[in-house]
Amino acid sequence: MLPALPALAAGAPPAACLPTPDGGNPCPVALHRPAAAPLSAMAQVGRSLFHDPALSGSGRQSCASCHDPAHHYAPAGPAAVALGGTDLTRDGLRAVPTLTYLETRPNFSIGPDDAETETATTPSATAIGPHGAKTAQNNAASAVNMVPQGGLFWDGRADTLQQQANGPLFNPDEMASSRAIVLARLKHGPYAPMLRRLGGPAVASSDNLLLAEALFAIARYQIEDPAFHPYASPYDDWLEGRRRMTPAQHRGYLLFNDPAKGNCAACHPDRPKPDGTPPLLTDHQFEALGVPRNRTLSANRNPAFYDLGLCGPVRTDMATRADMCGLFVTPTLRNTATRHAFFHNGIYHTLNEVLDFYVLRDVAPERIYPKDANGQILRQDDLPPTYRTNLDITDAPFDRHPGDAPALTPRERQDIIAFLRMLTDRPTH
Repeated sequence: MLPALPALAAGAPPAACLPTPDGGNPCPVALHRPAAAPLSAMAQVGRSLFHDPALSGSGRQSCASCHDPAHHYAPAGPAAVALGGTDLTRDGLRAVPTLTYLETRPNFSIGPDDAETETATTPSATAIGPHGAKTAQNNAASAVNMVPQGGLFWDGRADTLQQQANGPLFNPDEMASSRAIVLARLKHGPYAPMLRRLGGPAVASSDNLLLAEALFAIARYQIEDPAFHPYASPYDDWLEGRRRMTPAQHRGYLLFNDPAKGNCAACHPDRPKPDGTPPLLTDHQFEALGVPRNRTLSANRNPAFYDLGLCGPVRTDMATRADMCGLFVTPTLRNTATRHAFFHNGIYHTLNEVLDFYVLRDVAPERIYPKDANGQILRQDDLPPTYRTNLDITDAPFDRHPGDAPALTPRERQDIIAFLRMLTDRPTH
């Protein structure tokens, strides 16, 4: 027997459009995917740059080393963070995010929760205030909330793909390159003649312009190549009426959208937009979830160090914003079943662990967090107490207390995972 959802409100799948008993879609749509065309000359240069390890300080690490095309432009290995530096032994601070589905990411801002219909503000102008309730069935009810949203990286500090590419290139813990190494490669590498031709005469006399053109080329590659945004998952097939859900996927889909159970769609909307744009499975917003501290990371060996996301240490323009501390971006769930590191610090490595964290964080914290020498549970051990008011304790399944029944049973968690596996794209090449 499939679980029934309560009456649905704005923002959720209409009741008449829920999967049929045999897993079919009674309301198929025509998804409008980005137009596909042969790569421009600039994007072809960007592809070469993306795969060129000679741009790095070690000479052995390219963009593709951490953003593997065979793994949906995410890491191939199981490590929590990537190893980089000039000798490839330095571990980064955060898990490497996927580069897929970034083509429509909005710029960072603070504004109303309903970002599609409201105007956002500048980051420094508005306090976000207390966390407002948001559910999978009625996102519109939280539209008055002022929330941080958009931007690239876990802390939203970059607004363009050019800025995003620039960061890892010169980060001493990542590609660890230098301006001299990069410019030498841009001037004398195999793509140098084409880059000069496309950039025009000015690049010959301006190193700044040459570097800007190279970063622009990488961005064009990410925007133009359909492999970065294929929308080619079984779930997309289901949305278009070309596939049926299995019973487990069907149950998982209902739980994903049930505000009293998984409530996942509150932050990972799974419905196409009215114009047929496929769902991105993220609302681009930021949350403080209180995942456990990853003590395997070099930075975390210092007990006084905390990665606080929006308020630092990597992002510096919000260092005084206590209401932003501990918040990290909500990632897309597309291809999440192929990931090997979850959350900003890569603390978990399986979807089973992720689902357990969501449903047990508050009802059975002893199963999530370590204990000190006195046997006390170190709840939210990666967030200083002064910032724990930023934690989401409002939205299900985080609206429970120790001893309460978990929002999802073990079997229900497996059903949601079955649905999440529907979000894995087929190979496009």
